[in-house]
Amino acid sequence: MQDAPPDARPDLTVLVPLYNEAGNIAALTREIAQVLEGGPSFELIYVDDGSADDSAEEARAALAEIADGKLLQHEQRAGKSAALWTGFKAARGRWIQLLDGDGQNDPADTRRLWDEIIAPGADPELGLIAGRRRTRNDGGVKWLSSRLANGIRRAALRDDSTDTGCGFKLIKAEAARDLAYFGGMHRFLPALVKRAGYTVIETPVNDRPRGAGVSKYGFFGRLGAGIADLLGMMWLVRRGRYGRVRE
Repeated sequence: MQDAPPDARPDLTVLVPLYNEAGNIAALTREIAQVLEGGPSFELIYVDDGSADDSAEEARAALAEIADGKLLQHEQRAGKSAALWTGFKAARGRWIQLLDGDGQNDPADTRRLWDEIIAPGADPELGLIAGRRRTRNDGGVKWLSSRLANGIRRAALRDDSTDTGCGFKLIKAEAARDLAYFGGMHRFLPALVKRAGYTVIETPVNDRPRGAGVSKYGFFGRLGAGIADLLGMMWLVRRGRYGRVRE
């Protein structure tokens, strides 16, 4: 993948995939701008994955208040991994903050981790800071499927991640562009980043109730897709790591 243009490169890209999240976007945009004020220079990218509601219109209006922001739209729904990949290719920041569009991830955690870990000088080998939700504000079906999927995945891949379903992830841009793309990659970001030769740390983050709309996941669809992707990941990680170069 080609790196994004380096001109006026911001410190951080905040990347938010959207699918039918109207009612959440304006408040999330304001919150991101408020918590990052006086901190890292940033751009905000929304990727609308073929929403059938007013998500695109709400994002476009909200971004008019942001100094550096853009809306990218898929012509038809392609999935969360495709939305992240579109954002990775467009991102100009040195780090990329992934937040879900439902408002459950707290942007204040972004500022906290930036000030505590990135700004003082992060380990050059660090590729991903993965969120681990302190509490869960999901329904019982989503909680059960997530617990089951996490246990199976951790046993199979030994990636040491306890909450890979948490949408909050702060990833180094060069690590994001080193990943192998496939339709379910968003479920395996810690394992993929480790496979690319970077280190991963996990930290507690806030999890809030959804603002508007409904969850996009059901038990059987989530479990079935996760198992199919896990089999592919097991093959992939056993094919070896990338060769990292040190000058």
